[in-house]
Amino acid sequence: MTFHRQKLAEEMADQLLQPQALQKGVRSGLFLGGLRRIGKTTFLRGDLIPALEARGAIVVYVDLWSNTAASPSDLLLGAVRKTLADLEQPASKALGLLKRLKGLDLGAAGFKFGFSLADLGKGDGNTLAGAFSELVKQAKTDAVVIVDEVQHAMGSDDGENMLLALKAARDEINLTPNTPGHFLFVGTGSHRARVRELTIKGKAAFNGAMSQDFPVLEIDFVQWLLKEAAMGARAPSVQTAFECFERLGRRPEELMKALHALQHAPNFVDANQDLRAITEGLRQSAAAVDLARLDELGTLAMAIFDFVCRQGGQGVKKLFSTATLEEYGATVDRPVAAEEVQRTANLLLDSNILARDGHGIYGVSDPFLADAYRSRAEVFKTLDGPKEARRPSVRRQQKEPGAKRRRPAQ
Repeated sequence: MTFHRQKLAEEMADQLLQPQALQKGVRSGLFLGGLRRIGKTTFLRGDLIPALEARGAIVVYVDLWSNTAASPSDLLLGAVRKTLADLEQPASKALGLLKRLKGLDLGAAGFKFGFSLADLGKGDGNTLAGAFSELVKQAKTDAVVIVDEVQHAMGSDDGENMLLALKAARDEINLTPNTPGHFLFVGTGSHRARVRELTIKGKAAFNGAMSQDFPVLEIDFVQWLLKEAAMGARAPSVQTAFECFERLGRRPEELMKALHALQHAPNFVDANQDLRAITEGLRQSAAAVDLARLDELGTLAMAIFDFVCRQGGQGVKKLFSTATLEEYGATVDRPVAAEEVQRTANLLLDSNILARDGHGIYGVSDPFLADAYRSRAEVFKTLDGPKEARRPSVRRQQKEPGAKRRRPAQ
């Protein structure tokens, strides 16, 4: 069973293919960052791609996580070759759709490309920019490249070259006067910090492109899931189930686990209260894993994360101000320099715990982790008593039996 988000897909397809005046920045590239397991790939493949193709666009989709042993450029070139080879076939479903929507007159033949698909992207072969330019001219339509888990292109020469090649294709097509179609690039990823980096780093291929949070599922998904589950007398109310869904970070699989457990658990109180209890159990289990990632980075990392959380969690500045450095120092019981804080902040970014929202501006990557951290801090504060000082979660971590004070990451 699959929940479809047709309205969102249609709105996004319209934004990409027919942007209004204030939306034309989308042609520079659109990057969508979202948490793990919130339904990104399901939406891309089941909703967005069909919506784009129904409007006559040619879509190339590649998931960089599908084969981590392969290089990003090889995965992309393989997907492009497959799409173009399909369009060369007279019986191609995609070609038939293009003929109908765009009125292409190709007779009984398919597309004829003036280059070798096997040599595409190789030494003397055609470039991606050249291939997409010819495709747009022949098809007289838009070409959309969707790269899922795009953050895996970072950190390697091959991945960076792949992004530069896509940028070259974008520029060659979109800057051509009276182009019969445009080149659109959509990158999505579960590492929100790295996805954001792709649009704000000065040397990044898509610096200046649009970056947004991936739209999370809403209450209509919960309504659909409860109907599909057919739980009978053990069914909770839609509102309670949605509250639990939010508590679980709006992750569909986690809510399904909770409902499955509810359906097979003894009837202790009633369905609503039992689901809340099950949800809290799942939250604590997930939180223990997420908090362990933070704890492993040491007390300074926790002090930085604590500061970002207390400042609202998003759009936080002054991580390196004199007053903030003194605050970190008071927490870890020693002087702390800005350079050390920067190194530790980079570790938090690499771990997808923090995200950079702009130059010198940081935010929490996963609100679920921030909520779990605050809950733990309150527990430690209660256990430590009112005289225990300002950062209970950090200080408690230092005081726990057997806990070692870690050196700041170098």
